[in-house]
Amino acid sequence: MDLNTLLKHTSRSLYVSVQMLPPALRPAFGLAYLLCRYADTIADTPLLPEEKRVYWIQSFPQIVRSRQAPEYNALLQAITGTSENPYEQALIQHLPDCLRALNAIPTSQQLFIYEVVESVCEGMKIDLMKFPNDPQRVPQAFLLESDLTHYCRLMGGKPGLFWSKLIFHTHATTLPKETFYELGQQVGDALQIVNILRDLPKDLQNGRCYFPQTDLEKAGLSTSDLLNPQKSHAFAPIQTKWIRWGKQNLASALPYYKAISKRAWRTRAAVAWPMLWTADTFVKLARTPDLLNPQKRVKISRVRVYATMLVTPLFLLSNTLFAAWLTHKLNKLP
Repeated sequence: MDLNTLLKHTSRSLYVSVQMLPPALRPAFGLAYLLCRYADTIADTPLLPEEKRVYWIQSFPQIVRSRQAPEYNALLQAITGTSENPYEQALIQHLPDCLRALNAIPTSQQLFIYEVVESVCEGMKIDLMKFPNDPQRVPQAFLLESDLTHYCRLMGGKPGLFWSKLIFHTHATTLPKETFYELGQQVGDALQIVNILRDLPKDLQNGRCYFPQTDLEKAGLSTSDLLNPQKSHAFAPIQTKWIRWGKQNLASALPYYKAISKRAWRTRAAVAWPMLWTADTFVKLARTPDLLNPQKRVKISRVRVYATMLVTPLFLLSNTLFAAWLTHKLNKLP
């Protein structure tokens, strides 16, 4: 199985965006995702004891940097057979191929990949240290709002910085580097908080509550209360607060998108799709009154996904149309 097929099976929506990217960006972007997904497999497998998962997550960035056979073979031996998903198991087995593929990536892009893998592994270490994966335990929560925003920066913002560095060093942009980078991180923060909101019931069942204790206390809730779908109404103020936070960050997509040259139409499409789909997901979240219900899966329809792709030529040619479309979606939010 080649790496492109692995990418297709591990993330169908991201695969579509990656295929749209120009050849200068596609290999690095796809490979960075596969390596981060590999780290996620290490962090999530219940078949390794927690201390072993922490050890390998801490070790993984150096394994990627050094690409030494004894190191990655030891990891392969430890984790092979820990996933029941055949595609995830294929990804595990193809770690040597992923690492060899790094040699064909330009040196500057390799550095960007190392940075994002390190940031994401730092976020996963927080998961492992803060939230023991034990469904029998009362969910643990972050203590402060800053804990959640820091986590979003590691898991979403830093990947957003990675995209931005790839784009800035490949295409002309109309914004200064640091401004473009910060906007990219803010958009990445929005993508991460939408995932946290969408996955809330599943995370709670695994003992994880990313929403801070300070928010819960203000709403008169405990983490164990969140396991009761009837408490969705009481959770609503927290839900609204973080949707607003995500909305504020996603608004950075407007100047970010405008800064990318219209001649880089493939990159503009690959960037615009996740921004618009994230806005659509925020709208669905805002309209979901029973977010704590584990039977409720907040997900935009395939029709919405394909409709966005169908009208892509319109907003590729016009920053004004893209801004109007995204603003229309954001205006539906509280």
